[in-house]
Amino acid sequence: MGPLLDLVDLLLRLYMWLLIASAIMSWLVTFQVINTSNRAIHTVGNFLYQITEPALKPIRRVVRRVLPNLRGVDISPLILIIGIWFLRRIIAVL
Repeated sequence: MGPLLDLVDLLLRLYMWLLIASAIMSWLVTFQVINTSNRAIHTVGNFLYQITEPALKPIRRVVRRVLPNLRGVDISPLILIIGIWFLRRIIAVL
């Protein structure tokens, strides 16, 4: 079972880095540091969005109901990263 858990841990770690890259890219686009009209930037941004959005969408829905208006601040990536971190800690114990 060890190699399988190592693979799951590696995939979780990779997904966590993709979440961080997606959040940073969205900030750079929002503050107009990078321009999505560039084909390469658009392709990378679209890939990151498609990879992370299925996991972030349900979290955003719950956060919107539970927390008051955060004025455009999206904390769903942070919540998911903390969840992945907890899951990785559980896998490390096994």
